[in-house]
Amino acid sequence: MAAIHYLFLFLTLSALATNVSSHNITAMLEPFPDYSQFSSFLTQTKLADEINSRQTITVLALNNAAMSALAAKHPLSVIKNALSLLVVLDYYDPAKLHQISKGTTRSTTLYQTTGTGSGNFGFVNITDLQGGKVGFGSAAPGSKLDSTYVKPVKQIPYNISVLEISAPIVAPGLLTAPAPSASGVNITAALEKAGCKTFAGLLQSSGVIKTYESAVEKGLTIFAPNDEAFKAAGVPDLTKLTNAEVVSLLQFHATPKYNPLGSLKTTKDPISTLATNGAGKFDLSASSAGDEVTLHTGVDSSRVADTIVDSPPLVILSVDNVLLPAELFGKSPSPAPALSPASSPSPSPATTPSPASVEAPSPLAASPPAPPSETPGGAPADAPAGSENSTSDKNGAVHVGASALFVILSAAALCSFLMG
Repeated sequence: MAAIHYLFLFLTLSALATNVSSHNITAMLEPFPDYSQFSSFLTQTKLADEINSRQTITVLALNNAAMSALAAKHPLSVIKNALSLLVVLDYYDPAKLHQISKGTTRSTTLYQTTGTGSGNFGFVNITDLQGGKVGFGSAAPGSKLDSTYVKPVKQIPYNISVLEISAPIVAPGLLTAPAPSASGVNITAALEKAGCKTFAGLLQSSGVIKTYESAVEKGLTIFAPNDEAFKAAGVPDLTKLTNAEVVSLLQFHATPKYNPLGSLKTTKDPISTLATNGAGKFDLSASSAGDEVTLHTGVDSSRVADTIVDSPPLVILSVDNVLLPAELFGKSPSPAPALSPASSPSPSPATTPSPASVEAPSPLAASPPAPPSETPGGAPADAPAGSENSTSDKNGAVHVGASALFVILSAAALCSFLMG
């Protein structure tokens, strides 16, 4: 009985683990109109995608009055940095805020992960103050606790917590430093500094850099191969391409949207590029595993290595490989379909053998089961359940039931161990 009890518990926990769903910060804030502007800016800056891609997180929300005061004085790039400091990479609910060890702690924020904040600029200081209050401030030296905890908004223990605070957390120089204008970013200089000189040179020599610069205002994401990527085996000789093909190749390395790394993590649909001309041509796709994002072209794939520039509406990401579009270099070969042992080409009427020419089975050997008969038109007759003609159905069943099979096998092993 004990074994059965443990088996039941194991199966229950396994089922719960497979049904855990990710959170959606904008959906969580939708029932609370006091945070509508805060939610809107999370979407505009793509921080919502970053938040949704993480498992354990605390969002320090600003009400509409506090958000309006911040947005009225600063461009979107500065607003994004300020809001990044309000996304803590740990779980805090009201109870935990008042149980901080030694009364104060320092926590990492999303701003620290961008690499923009140096030293302690990407950390927040959380302090349990006298009288039940909790203060928040930058962990940079000389910073004050300029913000205080107001009330809880929404918690999903111990996954995500949303707490309202009274004001933005201000790191020294964060709001006073002039923000770079998107149209004023020197794309080629940024690429050369990041070790993408070959790519920058191709953009200039082909004139595609002007296409990039004109697209920045409405949003632009550049996937820049580093210099080593152009030396890798398998990269075609670009000197043999026509001018039009070179232009298409370079345009394929940019998408006309602001898509920072966090946004790419949650992207499921095909990604249009500057070379896209309809009908799914020159599209990319993305997949993610943890914090790593991989781009797929249909010919090759490449890991997104680093963020070079993130200044909305422009983001430049370095990639490990040159992205080769299938429209120029052909699609990657697909595995040949497995031949069914029972299938054979249907004979044409001109070559159908006569009954007399069919070799009779030997009476000395046991006769094997008769193969499926053929209809007069040459089409195979209905196959019985479990025949080779149901291969696609069986493959689908294996795909759907893989996780269930894993649970069953694991449970069997556990049961054997407990009863042994």
